[in-house]
Amino acid sequence: MSDFWLYFTLGLEHVLDWQAYDHVLFIIVLCAAYSLDSWRRLLLLVTLFTLGHTASLFLSNYDVVAVSSTWIEFLIPVSIITAAVYNLITASRAQRRRTSMVLYLVTIFFGLIHGFGFGRYFNQINDDKELLPLLEFALGIEVAQIIVVLFVVIIGMLVQYLFRFNKRDWILVISSVVIGMTIPMLIENWPF
Repeated sequence: MSDFWLYFTLGLEHVLDWQAYDHVLFIIVLCAAYSLDSWRRLLLLVTLFTLGHTASLFLSNYDVVAVSSTWIEFLIPVSIITAAVYNLITASRAQRRRTSMVLYLVTIFFGLIHGFGFGRYFNQINDDKELLPLLEFALGIEVAQIIVVLFVVIIGMLVQYLFRFNKRDWILVISSVVIGMTIPMLIENWPF
């Protein structure tokens, strides 16, 4: 049972680590355009991200795919900025609905990128290459992401209600702030 808590907690800490906040930034922009009444779509997006993340951990854990950490560290901020720009472009609800399948596929892809970013470290702590620790870690990631989503959605609802922000303005502000926070990561990891 202690192994479960070890890997589950590691998954929680992987997302909720404020020193490595790239994961949180991606989840923030992923859910900024949604409210609690669209919880099914939010849960689907978060789960798709976790599936992509887990798939890349699986692929790297079993040495199926090896990806250069230089490119992964560059693609992580690219994925965050891309999701934020997507929000800026599709801030109107009608446009977002038309492109939801694209968003689902892109979310899985970005989950893959983020998972490869953690793959090398996970391989070091799961040196027996067992599957169960990988699933326990994925469960911790999923729970942590749901915590972040709930926090962002509740804060978004409060800000929109208290300060009379409309949904579009909230999406534009949050996405712009995330872009501003991510640009230094992009510059720092520029591989060219």
